Amino acid sequence: MFKFRHNLTWLLLALSGIAMAQTTVTFWHSMGGAEEAVTDLAAAFNASQNEYFIDAQYVGGYPEAQTRLVAAFGTSGAPALFQAEVGYWPRLVADGALQDLSEEVAGLDQEFIDDFYPGLWAYGELNGGRYGLPWNSSTPVMYYNVDALERAGLEPPATWEEFAHAARQLTTRQAQGAAFVGDSWLFEMMVLSRGGQLVLEDGTPNFESEEALAALTMLRDLAGDGALAYYANTESTAAILTFVRTRALMTFASIANWPDVRRFSIGFTIAAHPVPAVEGASLPLGGAQLGVLRSASQEERAGAFAFWQFLMEPENLAEWVRASYYIPVRRAAVPLLEDFYAEDPNRGAALQQLEAAVPRPRVADFNAWRGVLDDMLDRTLRGGADPAAALAEAQRRALEGF
Repeated sequence: MFKFRHNLTWLLLALSGIAMAQTTVTFWHSMGGAEEAVTDLAAAFNASQNEYFIDAQYVGGYPEAQTRLVAAFGTSGAPALFQAEVGYWPRLVADGALQDLSEEVAGLDQEFIDDFYPGLWAYGELNGGRYGLPWNSSTPVMYYNVDALERAGLEPPATWEEFAHAARQLTTRQAQGAAFVGDSWLFEMMVLSRGGQLVLEDGTPNFESEEALAALTMLRDLAGDGALAYYANTESTAAILTFVRTRALMTFASIANWPDVRRFSIGFTIAAHPVPAVEGASLPLGGAQLGVLRSASQEERAGAFAFWQFLMEPENLAEWVRASYYIPVRRAAVPLLEDFYAEDPNRGAALQQLEAAVPRPRVADFNAWRGVLDDMLDRTLRGGADPAAALAEAQRRALEGF
């Protein structure tokens, strides 16, 4: 009996030594709708090796996560790995909050790198360094009420002129043709899909462009005609409810919203469709980048990179897409998702736009400019401001520091 206990003691000590040797990597993420999938992926990685332990923690949506991260800077409670929304990520890089992972990336096979969609891979490079790693990415899509369009004899609009026409044709006493959330990402979508740019290559705002004026004027005119229901950026839930209750018949959102929209759209057929666009135009990518915090140790950095490589394995990416509805960032994962997209072709609406998707402006001040654009949309679509004057005011505020 003593010998058994003696051996058991040494076994427990040995196991304890292994556990103590593990490096814990705290990972803060904002995937509330897919939290279980994140937890499962972290658990699978932890089980696959004994050198690192990923402690995945949901810390709220993107805005809340940013606030918590700022509060944690310089403290022992800061994470090692952080999921930074793409509009906020350049601010972290400019502030020196993220580590340059160029050394790790240089060790990757070129074939592996070439398998990423170009816009998704390039986004993490800034100021000559590699500060971000792709994982969850999306593009905006158009959601529409199939039954309503069929009754009106309309096809899903492929151009903005067709969209404006359809919105007016669909408007009745019971419903408005479209709903729009005053979010800078969706306004950027409208500008880029017309062939324009919100921010020029040199990093200066381009809010008064011809394309921006055309987009804002169209929205103003539709709202004035009663064909567009407008919601502020903080009212996105109300906008979705308006759509699923058939009070609005077309709207725009991320493809990642498809499961929720589909779940609540009872009594009518819903579809997701590529955004109206001119030929050769682009669309803004959404989602986030994974970044290693400056305060992370070398061991934590190595563990974070190893975990990212695990997430990038085609089988794991495919499982992630199935759980989250984000788009696959590597082409190698697409064949594994054929049944997923075939089961419901609407899931592939964003995938159809992927080759035209481009990164959001990688300018540190863009995170603040988004608030300026949101205010501009409110002033025009709720406050009645003239589109040209509202855009000029937004441009001035961006140039002068908000």
